Amino acid sequence: MADKTVTPFLIFWQKFKKQKSSLVAGIFILLLILTAIFAPVVAPYDPYATDYSLAMMPPSREHWAGTDVFGRDILSRIIYGARISLAVGLSSVTIGAVIGVTLGLLSGFFGGFLDELIMRASDVLFAFPGILLAIAVVAILGPGLVNVVFAVAIFSIPTFARLVRGNTLALKESLYVRAARSMGASNNRIMFVHIMPGTLGGAIVYFTMRIGTSILTASSLSFLGLGAQPPTPEWGAMLAESRDYIGVADHLTIFPGIAIFLTVLAFNIFGDGLRAAFDPKLK
Repeated sequence: MADKTVTPFLIFWQKFKKQKSSLVAGIFILLLILTAIFAPVVAPYDPYATDYSLAMMPPSREHWAGTDVFGRDILSRIIYGARISLAVGLSSVTIGAVIGVTLGLLSGFFGGFLDELIMRASDVLFAFPGILLAIAVVAILGPGLVNVVFAVAIFSIPTFARLVRGNTLALKESLYVRAARSMGASNNRIMFVHIMPGTLGGAIVYFTMRIGTSILTASSLSFLGLGAQPPTPEWGAMLAESRDYIGVADHLTIFPGIAIFLTVLAFNIFGDGLRAAFDPKLK
């Protein structure tokens, strides 16, 4: 029997599947995404339906995670909240990645004044802790999920830019890039066809890990009243609504907190597995 053709994907998969914890995290993320997509089918109740006669009921067979102060089913709200958290995390990091990768390519490829300008702007953004920068942006733009997306995207840009810039500096003097330049390839073709694919491995790893950070930041902003507004079933907003009932009805905060914890942990572990699989020094 002929040997299997060794492809880059097969090499990646052989290395990634050795990371058992990352494999479990990937399965959890996949299930979370499917749950969010099919929330109307999976959720046992309407997340907005109120029934004051059932207010603050503890977990039971009818309501597995209990009910909140308005008698709404907490599990259903967590399931629908996964849609919001994943959407905010993915969209904000995608915007930051597109802008950051582009700036990093331009900075590393052309150098000079453009490089100095982009890197000094990145240094300014790095000077602020991420959550404080996000709070400042939302305070200027106003509360709301759309503004949270832009706020989280802004503090994702400089890291993507620095990461891609470093790889671009290493790749632009490589033999195959010199060959492409000697054959008359344009700067745009060299950047986006010959250099950019070589910079994406590290960017993909950071992209995955950044989603968890973005979800945590978005939840923090909602908790502070700067993100999702009631009655939106967002995890951070759910924690904010129930913080006055700690010690009285602990399940109001426990289950949204667990959802945030497990989701952020899963993306971080999955990102670690991707980093190990993309690392050529690890066999």
